[in-house]
Amino acid sequence: MRYTLLLHYPEMTADELGPETLAEGMRAFHDYAAALEAAGVLRSAEVLQQSGASTTVRLRDGELLVQDGPYADTKEQLGGTFVIEVDDLDQAIDWARTAPSVGWGAVEIRPTATRFVDGAWQGTAPVS
Repeated sequence: MRYTLLLHYPEMTADELGPETLAEGMRAFHDYAAALEAAGVLRSAEVLQQSGASTTVRLRDGELLVQDGPYADTKEQLGGTFVIEVDDLDQAIDWARTAPSVGWGAVEIRPTATRFVDGAWQGTAPVS
């Protein structure tokens, strides 16, 4: 089963973190990605730019609304994702609990409903 681990945590600039903390965090995420890859479960990983670089788009009554910045103004923001493929939720939880950011933010585990591969949708329809 494919799961996306959504890493939510407070945003800090490189200056706010300081060079040592930044380097330590980069090492921790590198080691985490390497462990996922070595276990054969990593499908993709992305670190996102800060939420201030976001653009949110909505269509309301036929009008396109474009907003600079994130959809929600919260203390924690989505900072990155890891897509993994494991046997079940228990294994996904085991991997989520070792994510470097779990100590200072939340890791949301979301199962994949469908995915687009080689020009076609695969999987089941999303459950509402």
